[in-house]
Amino acid sequence: MPQFFIEAPAGIRPEAKQTMMREITVAIDEAYRIPDVRVWLREYAAENVAQDGRIAAEPIRPVCFLEAPELHSIDVRRTMSNRIHAAIHEAYGELADTAETLILMNLYPLENAGFAGRMQSDNPEIVEAVGRLNA
Repeated sequence: MPQFFIEAPAGIRPEAKQTMMREITVAIDEAYRIPDVRVWLREYAAENVAQDGRIAAEPIRPVCFLEAPELHSIDVRRTMSNRIHAAIHEAYGELADTAETLILMNLYPLENAGFAGRMQSDNPEIVEAVGRLNA
């Protein structure tokens, strides 16, 4: 159920994408242990990105968004963030300014997430899984 979005410059090799997505999936899965981790990659041509109002004035800095259930442990979030950053740096290090990759974590209580026609707070398996996660 965790969803991870990467906004980054176009141009990395397909095998680098595959490796990066696999490593990010493992990092998120080890933090959450909830199935259905999805990684979405949105790539942009340099002329379609402006930083401080200047188009392609400097290497693009990737930005990432994690949309997932609440995860209380700052240590677990820190480890996950570090592993994600390392995977993005490995894939994009020669193409982008990965030293300043921003990873925003939007963590939701189960009552703010609907799936398959019901609130996740009404799904006993998910409530139990997130309870174990945050125990």
